[in-house]
Parts: sequence; structure tokens; C-alpha cells
Amino acid sequence: MVLPRDYQGQRCSIARTLEVVGERWSLLVVRDAFFGVRRFSDFARHLGIPRAVLTERLDRLVEEGVLERVPGPGRRSEYALTPKGVELWPVLRAMAAWGDAHYSPAGPRRVSTHAGCGGAVDSGGACARCRHPVPVTETVTTPGPGWEPPPPGADAVTRALTGPRALLAPLP
Repeated sequence: MVLPRDYQGQRCSIARTLEVVGERWSLLVVRDAFFGVRRFSDFARHLGIPRAVLTERLDRLVEEGVLERVPGPGRRSEYALTPKGVELWPVLRAMAAWGDAHYSPAGPRRVSTHAGCGGAVDSGGACARCRHPVPVTETVTTPGPGWEPPPPGADAVTRALTGPRALLAPLP
């Protein structure tokens, strides 16, 4: 049985947000876009998502203005976050902090630092060193204490995330 995409009769902003990013895989697609994933094949390999489902999620996120298609090499298009999509960063940062606090006994898999001064970014998005709010464009993510080395033959996205990585910087 396929569940409906919308929450009939709900006028709640959370319900409306879930209509856009609440389907299985949608937030992970957005997360990977923050990591710099832009190509369909990279999303598919890194997430292990069926191609038909990925196509549906990407189309929906484009339709809702969270992602946009941008010219890629050759005739292929790629995907990039729109300003509307970038506004989801505090939501993903808060979800990661919650998951780290409750489901990561070895510590967070990834930690964020402020590119400007190298200070740690707290769960509210402020730099512990300079105390300034850190926008996503100045956030660097790096493996944390809960990180595990990727297995041999890992996909390109997993390999790229083995070291420091500026968010929103496209993968090579």
C-alpha cells in the first residue's frame, strides 16, 4: 500500500515541510547535496537507493525548489541546492546533533568546524572559538570519533568524506 504524500487537513508547517522532504530518502539526498554530491550516479551509489526512487525524489525536490538542475559536463545535468534548499542546513545540523547524542555511542561520525578560525561548530551553529554564527558556506566537515574507515572499493562520495570537506563544494 502506498501512503499518500500529503497530510490532508493539516495546516501545520511541520506537516507541510514533511510533504516536501519527509519521504524516505529525501533528506539523505539533501544531506548528500550539502556534501557536494551533484551527479545522479553519485547519489545512487552513495545512498544505495533504487534508481527509480532516486529519480522520483530528485524530481520532487526540483519541483519544490529545494534542488535545481544545473549544466554538468557534456549533455548531462547535475543537481545543486537552491537558496531554499540551503535553508534546510540548520534542520539537518540539528538532526545530526540529536542522532549523535542518542545513537552514536562512539561519538559523532562527522564533526563541523568553522573555516574562518578552525573552531568547532556547536549544535546551534555557533563557533566555539570565535562565537560567531557559522553559515553553511563557512562550514567544514571532517571525520569525528565515531567515523570508521570505508571498506575497499567504496564509492567516490564515501572516499571524499574521509577527510575535511567544505560543505556545498562540488565533488570532483
